[in-house]
Amino acid sequence: MSIDTLRKRYAAAGQEHLFTFWSQLSPNEQEALVTQLEALDIERVNRIYNKAVGSESGALSPTSLSASIEPLPKGASESVGTPEKDEEWRRIGLGAIARGEVGVLLMAGGQGTRLGSSAPKGCYDIGLPSHKCLFQYQAERIARLQTVAEREFGKPAGSVVIPWYVMTSGPTRRETESFFVSKKYFGLNPKNVIFFEQGTLPCLTEDGQVLLETPYRVAVAPDGNGGLYAATRSPLSPDNKSHTVLSDLAKRKILYVHAYCVDNCLVRVADPVFLGYSIQKQADCAAKVVPKAYPTESVGVVAYRDSNFSVVEYSEISVEQAQRRDPETGELAFRAGNIANHFYTTAFLNQVERFEEELAFHIARKKIPYVDLKTKQVVKPTKPNGMKLEMFVFDVFPFTERFAVLEVARNEEFSPLKNAPGTGSDDPETSRRDLLAQHRRFLERAGATVKEGVEIEISPLVSYAGEGLESVKGKSFTKSGYVENVEELDVLA
Repeated sequence: MSIDTLRKRYAAAGQEHLFTFWSQLSPNEQEALVTQLEALDIERVNRIYNKAVGSESGALSPTSLSASIEPLPKGASESVGTPEKDEEWRRIGLGAIARGEVGVLLMAGGQGTRLGSSAPKGCYDIGLPSHKCLFQYQAERIARLQTVAEREFGKPAGSVVIPWYVMTSGPTRRETESFFVSKKYFGLNPKNVIFFEQGTLPCLTEDGQVLLETPYRVAVAPDGNGGLYAATRSPLSPDNKSHTVLSDLAKRKILYVHAYCVDNCLVRVADPVFLGYSIQKQADCAAKVVPKAYPTESVGVVAYRDSNFSVVEYSEISVEQAQRRDPETGELAFRAGNIANHFYTTAFLNQVERFEEELAFHIARKKIPYVDLKTKQVVKPTKPNGMKLEMFVFDVFPFTERFAVLEVARNEEFSPLKNAPGTGSDDPETSRRDLLAQHRRFLERAGATVKEGVEIEISPLVSYAGEGLESVKGKSFTKSGYVENVEELDVLA
């Protein structure tokens, strides 16, 4: 595309200011700017901005609040906790894993900035006796589940594969891949760990003008965890445009996908119970949820909005609605706390592109460094001066024909890592505490007793969800420690 054609295109889109410094740029800087602007679908950016602003205005109008929001209808969700049902779902899910029909999508584009770390969040050490990071815990859960499926379904060792698709972002891609290489993929076959990158969108002023980060570079930001869907269609490498996550899933004949966020230390990766439940329900898409801890907890809930499944933010629910209870059970009516833990059929993932233009992006107002167009100086604002546009992974829920919700126990499956050490909530200490408390329950359910104050960490390679610990029955554990195999537990008894 010639520079004149490019300028006319941006002028027609009302974004010609991006060429303000053109005559002052070196040839290399001009080339860098042109490359970025040619790759940018500026008309789409304008459409997204207009839709996001319009959607926000609608969401803030008095008529939009409360009236169209209702709790999940009866029968739309079920809970774990009934042994017969749980085992039936587990067998269905484990069978799908054994047949090679299950893949995993990990949303791992976030940096550990709030944790005081510049590394990708999955690299974070939460202070366990083993000092394993979140990535390693999740990798070893996959490895263990593959082994369990092989044993229970009579498959040869090493024959069951759960491919792991790791979504990074621009800032985390290189470091994440290097980390996996340095750790030898935590024992997984590198061929079955596929890295891909979520997209970016330009940062905008309140009136929709694209901000320049430098005189020759547009300011961009990741497009939110909802960028997962578009990212599955993007080439995995520049050399092979047709090789995408979706094409890889098709090549491997994957029918079902589990997607989750990296920051949950208790996540049951490719959880066979959740998979089996969703498969039995013939769901296109499903969400795993936890009960709200209390009525006004600041968490979005899966609910009904305009007769469609949606995630409703806590700010959209009135105090009266938040405190409303089911007259039959006494439980909170709006109780299905969203934890970004989803099931999809690959058929559904392939359909998202059809309705993606209908999804509204969300506006996050941020302090965005930019170049002043008059002075050419870089300005670092002290208060929000612009917006980043994000899509959320749950934005597809209203477009799902067959949707299902499974409620699980929070203490068994959800402990997010979001805040700096010492915060007292969703921080490294609470993650460590919750994981070690779970391992204590694993031992106690297997028939062991664990002395008060004793902390025992059990490798995910030993037990995925408490199975494989039959040998501890009747034993009493009096020493803290970390075990990589069942036999090592005897040392702590």
